[in-house]
Amino acid sequence: MPDRATAAPHPLRASALRVEGGRALVGTATPRLPQDGESPLRRVTLKPYLLSPTTVTNADFAAFIDATGYRTEAERFGWSFVFWAQVPPHVDAPHGVVGVEWWRRVDGADWRNINGPDTAEAWHPDHPVVHVSWNDARAFAHWAGGRLPSEAEWEHAARGGLGDVAYPWGDTDPDDRDFQPCNIWQGDFPARNLGLDGYATTAPARAFAPNGYGFYNMVGNVWEWTAEPFRIRSVKRAVQARMAQMKGYKLSKGGSFLCHASYCWRYRIAARSGNSPDSTTTHHGFRLAFDV
Repeated sequence: MPDRATAAPHPLRASALRVEGGRALVGTATPRLPQDGESPLRRVTLKPYLLSPTTVTNADFAAFIDATGYRTEAERFGWSFVFWAQVPPHVDAPHGVVGVEWWRRVDGADWRNINGPDTAEAWHPDHPVVHVSWNDARAFAHWAGGRLPSEAEWEHAARGGLGDVAYPWGDTDPDDRDFQPCNIWQGDFPARNLGLDGYATTAPARAFAPNGYGFYNMVGNVWEWTAEPFRIRSVKRAVQARMAQMKGYKLSKGGSFLCHASYCWRYRIAARSGNSPDSTTTHHGFRLAFDV
Protein backbone atom coordinates (compact mmCIF):
# COMPACT_ATOMS: atom_id res chain seq x y z
CA MET A 1 0.00 0.00 0.00
CA PRO A 2 1.45 3.43 -0.89
CA ASP A 3 2.77 5.48 2.00
CA ARG A 4 1.16 8.91 1.83
CA ALA A 5 3.70 10.39 4.25
CA THR A 6 5.78 11.52 1.28
CA ALA A 7 2.87 12.20 -1.09
CA ALA A 8 0.73 15.29 -1.57
CA PRO A 9 -1.98 15.80 1.06
CA HIS A 10 -5.13 13.83 0.38
CA PRO A 11 -8.20 15.81 -0.78
CA LEU A 12 -10.06 14.70 2.34
CA ARG A 13 -7.50 16.51 4.45
CA ALA A 14 -7.94 19.64 2.36
CA SER A 15 -11.71 19.55 2.95
CA ALA A 16 -11.49 18.70 6.66
CA LEU A 17 -12.66 21.28 9.18
CA ARG A 18 -10.42 22.57 11.94
CA VAL A 19 -11.68 21.99 15.47
CA GLU A 20 -9.96 24.08 18.10
CA GLY A 21 -8.56 22.35 21.13
CA GLY A 22 -9.08 23.16 24.77
CA ARG A 23 -11.56 21.83 27.30
CA ALA A 24 -14.13 19.45 25.86
CA LEU A 25 -17.07 17.46 27.22
CA VAL A 26 -17.38 13.68 26.99
CA GLY A 27 -20.33 11.59 28.18
CA THR A 28 -23.45 12.76 29.97
CA ALA A 29 -24.82 13.30 33.47
CA THR A 30 -28.22 11.97 32.30
CA PRO A 31 -27.58 8.61 30.62
CA ARG A 32 -30.45 6.93 28.82
CA LEU A 33 -28.54 3.66 28.38
CA PRO A 34 -26.26 3.61 31.44
CA GLN A 35 -25.25 0.00 30.72
CA ASP A 36 -23.25 1.33 27.75
CA GLY A 37 -21.01 3.54 29.86
CA GLU A 38 -22.53 6.85 28.72
CA SER A 39 -21.80 8.53 32.04
CA PRO A 40 -20.28 10.32 33.81
CA LEU A 41 -20.05 13.71 32.14
CA ARG A 42 -16.39 14.67 32.24
CA ARG A 43 -14.04 17.29 30.84
CA VAL A 44 -10.91 16.50 28.87
CA THR A 45 -8.29 18.63 27.16
CA LEU A 46 -7.87 18.30 23.40
CA LYS A 47 -5.27 19.55 21.00
CA PRO A 48 -6.56 21.19 17.78
CA TYR A 49 -7.39 18.67 15.05
CA LEU A 50 -9.06 18.36 11.67
CA LEU A 51 -12.16 16.27 11.03
CA SER A 52 -13.97 15.42 7.81
CA PRO A 53 -17.32 17.21 7.53
CA THR A 54 -18.92 13.97 6.33
CA THR A 55 -18.37 10.28 6.56
CA VAL A 56 -16.19 8.72 3.88
CA THR A 57 -18.37 8.21 0.81
CA ASN A 58 -18.56 5.43 -1.73
CA ALA A 59 -16.76 7.68 -4.22
CA ASP A 60 -13.97 8.32 -1.72
CA PHE A 61 -13.61 4.63 -1.03
CA ALA A 62 -13.65 3.74 -4.72
CA ALA A 63 -10.66 6.03 -5.23
CA PHE A 64 -8.83 4.16 -2.46
CA ILE A 65 -9.61 0.78 -4.04
CA ASP A 66 -8.56 1.96 -7.49
CA ALA A 67 -5.27 3.32 -6.15
CA THR A 68 -4.31 0.39 -3.95
CA GLY A 69 -6.18 -2.73 -5.04
CA TYR A 70 -7.24 -3.21 -1.42
CA ARG A 71 -9.84 -5.91 -0.69
CA THR A 72 -12.14 -5.33 2.24
CA GLU A 73 -12.72 -7.96 4.87
CA ALA A 74 -16.28 -8.55 3.63
CA GLU A 75 -14.84 -9.27 0.18
CA ARG A 76 -12.27 -11.64 1.63
CA PHE A 77 -14.84 -13.38 3.85
CA GLY A 78 -17.31 -13.58 0.95
CA TRP A 79 -20.29 -12.27 2.91
CA SER A 80 -21.60 -9.53 5.19
CA PHE A 81 -24.68 -8.65 7.25
CA VAL A 82 -27.66 -6.99 5.54
CA PHE A 83 -30.81 -5.72 7.26
CA TRP A 84 -33.73 -7.98 6.34
CA ALA A 85 -35.79 -5.28 4.59
CA GLN A 86 -32.86 -4.46 2.30
CA VAL A 87 -32.49 -8.01 1.02
CA PRO A 88 -34.10 -8.15 -2.45
CA PRO A 89 -36.24 -11.12 -3.53
CA HIS A 90 -33.58 -12.58 -5.81
CA VAL A 91 -31.01 -12.83 -2.98
CA ASP A 92 -31.12 -15.94 -0.83
CA ALA A 93 -30.60 -15.02 2.84
CA PRO A 94 -32.64 -17.38 5.03
CA HIS A 95 -30.43 -17.29 8.10
CA GLY A 96 -30.87 -14.52 10.67
CA VAL A 97 -28.63 -13.85 13.63
CA VAL A 98 -30.00 -15.46 16.79
CA GLY A 99 -31.61 -12.79 18.95
CA VAL A 100 -31.41 -10.14 16.23
CA GLU A 101 -33.04 -12.01 13.38
CA TRP A 102 -33.41 -8.85 11.29
CA TRP A 103 -29.73 -9.21 10.41
CA ARG A 104 -29.17 -11.67 7.58
CA ARG A 105 -25.93 -13.16 6.40
CA VAL A 106 -25.77 -12.42 2.68
CA ASP A 107 -23.15 -14.09 0.52
CA GLY A 108 -21.59 -11.61 -1.88
CA ALA A 109 -22.58 -8.51 0.09
CA ASP A 110 -19.81 -5.93 0.30
CA TRP A 111 -19.16 -2.20 -0.17
CA ARG A 112 -19.95 -2.38 -3.88
CA ASN A 113 -22.82 -4.87 -3.63
CA ILE A 114 -24.55 -3.38 -0.63
CA ASN A 115 -27.58 -5.65 -0.50
CA GLY A 116 -25.96 -8.68 -2.12
CA PRO A 117 -25.15 -9.79 -5.67
CA ASP A 118 -26.64 -7.75 -8.52
CA THR A 119 -27.81 -4.87 -6.30
CA ALA A 120 -25.92 -2.06 -8.00
CA GLU A 121 -28.99 0.18 -7.71
CA ALA A 122 -28.30 0.52 -3.96
CA TRP A 123 -24.83 2.03 -4.56
CA HIS A 124 -24.67 5.82 -4.70
CA PRO A 125 -21.36 7.71 -4.93
CA ASP A 126 -22.39 10.41 -2.44
CA HIS A 127 -23.68 8.02 0.25
CA PRO A 128 -21.51 6.74 3.12
CA VAL A 129 -19.45 3.68 2.34
CA VAL A 130 -20.73 0.69 4.33
CA HIS A 131 -19.70 -2.93 4.83
CA VAL A 132 -16.33 -1.62 6.03
CA SER A 133 -14.72 -3.06 9.14
CA TRP A 134 -12.62 -1.19 11.66
CA ASN A 135 -9.58 -2.76 9.99
CA ASP A 136 -10.75 -1.51 6.58
CA ALA A 137 -11.32 1.98 7.98
CA ARG A 138 -7.82 2.05 9.44
CA ALA A 139 -6.33 0.97 6.11
CA PHE A 140 -8.17 3.78 4.32
CA ALA A 141 -7.10 6.29 6.96
CA HIS A 142 -3.44 5.33 6.58
CA TRP A 143 -3.67 5.72 2.81
CA ALA A 144 -5.29 9.15 3.16
CA GLY A 145 -2.72 10.33 5.70
CA GLY A 146 -5.28 10.52 8.49
CA ARG A 147 -6.65 8.45 11.33
CA LEU A 148 -9.88 7.58 13.08
CA PRO A 149 -10.99 10.11 15.70
CA SER A 150 -10.98 9.49 19.44
CA GLU A 151 -14.26 9.41 21.31
CA ALA A 152 -13.52 12.82 22.82
CA GLU A 153 -12.71 14.32 19.41
CA TRP A 154 -15.85 12.83 17.91
CA GLU A 155 -18.10 14.11 20.71
CA HIS A 156 -16.51 17.55 20.76
CA ALA A 157 -17.15 17.95 17.03
CA ALA A 158 -20.68 16.52 17.32
CA ARG A 159 -21.66 19.05 20.00
CA GLY A 160 -20.94 21.85 17.54
CA GLY A 161 -20.27 24.39 20.27
CA LEU A 162 -23.56 23.78 22.11
CA GLY A 163 -22.04 22.21 25.20
CA ASP A 164 -23.86 19.56 27.22
CA VAL A 165 -26.64 18.65 24.77
CA ALA A 166 -28.09 15.33 23.68
CA TYR A 167 -27.93 15.94 19.93
CA PRO A 168 -25.93 18.06 17.46
CA TRP A 169 -28.92 20.44 17.19
CA GLY A 170 -29.76 20.62 20.91
CA ASP A 171 -31.99 18.62 23.25
CA THR A 172 -35.21 18.19 21.25
CA ASP A 173 -35.86 14.50 20.60
CA PRO A 174 -36.64 13.36 17.06
CA ASP A 175 -40.12 11.86 16.79
CA ASP A 176 -42.41 9.88 14.49
CA ARG A 177 -44.61 12.88 13.74
CA ASP A 178 -43.08 16.17 12.63
CA PHE A 179 -39.45 16.46 13.76
CA GLN A 180 -36.89 14.42 11.83
CA PRO A 181 -33.55 16.29 11.83
CA CYS A 182 -31.52 13.17 11.06
CA ASN A 183 -31.77 9.79 9.35
CA ILE A 184 -33.12 7.30 11.87
CA TRP A 185 -36.04 4.86 12.02
CA GLN A 186 -39.63 6.03 12.30
CA GLY A 187 -42.34 3.48 13.04
CA ASP A 188 -42.25 0.01 14.57
CA PHE A 189 -38.77 -1.49 14.60
CA PRO A 190 -37.90 -3.81 12.89
CA ALA A 191 -41.13 -4.43 11.00
CA ARG A 192 -42.26 -1.08 9.59
CA ASN A 193 -40.25 2.02 8.73
CA LEU A 194 -42.41 5.02 7.92
CA GLY A 195 -39.46 6.80 6.30
CA LEU A 196 -40.68 10.21 7.43
CA ASP A 197 -37.16 11.61 7.25
CA GLY A 198 -37.06 10.77 3.54
CA TYR A 199 -34.79 7.73 3.71
CA ALA A 200 -35.39 4.05 4.40
CA THR A 201 -31.69 3.24 4.27
CA THR A 202 -28.63 5.49 4.01
CA ALA A 203 -28.92 9.15 3.08
CA PRO A 204 -26.34 11.18 1.16
CA ALA A 205 -23.39 12.10 3.35
CA ARG A 206 -24.40 15.79 3.20
CA ALA A 207 -28.11 15.24 3.83
CA PHE A 208 -29.78 17.25 6.59
CA ALA A 209 -28.43 20.46 8.09
CA PRO A 210 -24.87 20.52 9.46
CA ASN A 211 -24.28 21.34 13.10
CA GLY A 212 -22.72 24.54 14.41
CA TYR A 213 -19.21 23.43 13.46
CA GLY A 214 -20.22 22.38 9.94
CA PHE A 215 -20.37 18.60 10.45
CA TYR A 216 -23.05 16.52 8.74
CA ASN A 217 -24.87 13.47 10.09
CA MET A 218 -22.93 13.11 13.32
CA VAL A 219 -25.93 11.11 14.52
CA GLY A 220 -28.04 8.76 12.44
CA ASN A 221 -27.31 7.53 8.92
CA VAL A 222 -24.38 5.20 9.74
CA TRP A 223 -22.45 4.21 12.82
CA GLU A 224 -18.91 5.61 12.81
CA TRP A 225 -15.83 3.72 13.90
CA THR A 226 -13.47 5.49 16.31
CA ALA A 227 -9.85 4.78 17.14
CA GLU A 228 -10.62 3.45 20.60
CA PRO A 229 -11.46 0.10 22.16
CA PHE A 230 -14.93 -0.25 23.62
CA ARG A 231 -14.57 0.03 27.38
CA ILE A 232 -16.98 0.51 30.28
CA ARG A 233 -15.43 1.35 33.60
CA SER A 234 -17.61 -0.27 36.25
CA VAL A 235 -17.26 -2.44 39.33
CA LYS A 236 -20.61 -4.17 38.70
CA ARG A 237 -20.18 -7.87 38.01
CA ALA A 238 -22.72 -7.90 35.18
CA VAL A 239 -20.84 -5.13 33.37
CA GLN A 240 -17.51 -6.84 33.93
CA ALA A 241 -18.92 -10.07 32.50
CA ARG A 242 -20.24 -8.21 29.46
CA MET A 243 -16.89 -6.53 28.86
CA ALA A 244 -15.12 -9.89 29.07
CA GLN A 245 -17.35 -11.10 26.21
CA MET A 246 -16.51 -7.96 24.19
CA LYS A 247 -12.75 -8.10 24.64
CA GLY A 248 -11.05 -6.57 21.61
CA TYR A 249 -14.17 -4.75 20.43
CA LYS A 250 -13.86 -1.25 18.98
CA LEU A 251 -15.94 1.79 19.87
CA SER A 252 -18.51 3.24 17.46
CA LYS A 253 -20.50 6.45 17.80
CA GLY A 254 -23.56 8.12 16.31
CA GLY A 255 -26.17 5.45 15.68
CA SER A 256 -27.66 4.76 12.25
CA PHE A 257 -30.75 4.76 10.06
CA LEU A 258 -31.91 1.69 12.01
CA CYS A 259 -32.01 3.39 15.42
CA HIS A 260 -35.25 4.24 17.22
CA ALA A 261 -35.97 5.23 20.80
CA SER A 262 -38.03 2.05 21.28
CA TYR A 263 -35.06 -0.20 20.59
CA CYS A 264 -31.70 1.50 20.00
CA TRP A 265 -31.67 5.02 21.43
CA ARG A 266 -28.04 5.44 20.43
CA TYR A 267 -28.37 8.35 18.02
CA ARG A 268 -27.30 10.67 20.85
CA ILE A 269 -23.88 12.26 21.23
CA ALA A 270 -23.03 10.39 24.44
CA ALA A 271 -24.33 7.04 23.17
CA ARG A 272 -21.85 4.28 22.45
CA SER A 273 -21.60 0.82 20.92
CA GLY A 274 -18.94 -1.84 20.45
CA ASN A 275 -18.24 -4.26 17.62
CA SER A 276 -15.48 -6.66 16.74
CA PRO A 277 -12.88 -5.02 14.45
CA ASP A 278 -13.79 -7.34 11.55
CA SER A 279 -17.56 -6.68 11.75
CA THR A 280 -19.26 -5.36 8.60
CA THR A 281 -22.89 -4.35 8.03
CA THR A 282 -25.08 -2.13 5.88
CA HIS A 283 -25.15 0.61 8.54
CA HIS A 284 -21.52 1.06 9.55
CA GLY A 285 -19.04 3.59 8.15
CA PHE A 286 -16.46 6.11 9.37
CA ARG A 287 -15.03 9.62 9.02
CA LEU A 288 -11.43 10.77 9.18
CA ALA A 289 -9.47 12.89 11.60
CA PHE A 290 -6.13 14.54 10.85
CA ASP A 291 -3.47 15.95 13.10
CA VAL A 292 -2.84 19.68 12.76
